[in-house]
Amino acid sequence: MHSQKGSTKEALSHTVYLAQTDTTVGFISQDADRLTAIKKRPPHKPYIKAIGTLDTLKRFSRIPSVHKNRLRRASRSTFILPSGHSYRVIRDEAHLKLISQLQWAYSTSANHSGKRYDETWARAVADEVIEPLNGESRPSAIYKINNKTIKKIR
Repeated sequence: MHSQKGSTKEALSHTVYLAQTDTTVGFISQDADRLTAIKKRPPHKPYIKAIGTLDTLKRFSRIPSVHKNRLRRASRSTFILPSGHSYRVIRDEAHLKLISQLQWAYSTSANHSGKRYDETWARAVADEVIEPLNGESRPSAIYKINNKTIKKIR
């Protein structure tokens, strides 16, 4: 990993990383406003929150009991919880290393909203680049869950 420009916790929370995620090359940050500005994305559009453990997820939202085992076993899957917020528990070792340092982060593809990935542009707008960048693979499955049902969105 490249060195940090500032090592304080606050500096980390505003840093935008360009890194290989479990599904694609993406931007990772705890600063949703910076991600929105970089991507030129509508401000009301929510981000997936990547987390390293289910214990971290419990800090943000309650998981319906009927789905706890599903979330515990899932990989490359994003869950939209009854609160409307979406979460993905990271299993990929390299991606998990960064998420574990941050405890949680917003995760989004490294492109302008609605456009294709451009590595030159992505490197230029990121604060830190974490090598290697391997490119894109299939996106995560997205499930919307409530207290009783589950519906596959993607």
